[in-house]
Amino acid sequence: MNPAIGIALLLAGALLVPVLQVSRGQKVTSLTACLVNQNLRLDCRHENSTNLPIQYEFSLTREKKKHVLHGTMGVPEHAYRTRTNLTSKYNIKVLYLTDFTTKDEGTYTCELRLSGQQTPSSHQNVSVLRDKLVKCEGISLLVQNTSWLLLLLLSLSLLQATDFISL
Repeated sequence: MNPAIGIALLLAGALLVPVLQVSRGQKVTSLTACLVNQNLRLDCRHENSTNLPIQYEFSLTREKKKHVLHGTMGVPEHAYRTRTNLTSKYNIKVLYLTDFTTKDEGTYTCELRLSGQQTPSSHQNVSVLRDKLVKCEGISLLVQNTSWLLLLLLSLSLLQATDFISL
């Protein structure tokens, strides 16, 4: 093999691997919104198949203007700094926005990318209207762990088939 071609392939491979890792390492899988008392809770679930730090940004788009709420990519707006609180785990970032009102309605976005990379990034949007929000307690078990529900449904049909219970 020609040494120049070998070096070009090596460089191309070195540039391609980080790009593939970025697209795989931090893909946002879902963004959900619910109310906890008077606070908005945004659950940003994502894949995490890398050891590199993940940069994130939560934002609100209202009347065609983007407002950064919290994150490591953009500068949060002063009006939201004291109203936001973030909890971060391996594959979920949860943002709380206190004292949520109709003035805070709009399209919320969770965006992720690997540290040191400009693109590509992964994001999800959710449209939030105060009147349409559900309370977090009502959906948290179903969203976080559906295996118990599946087990319950399978068990009921098995118990009914053996005439242990009648529905």
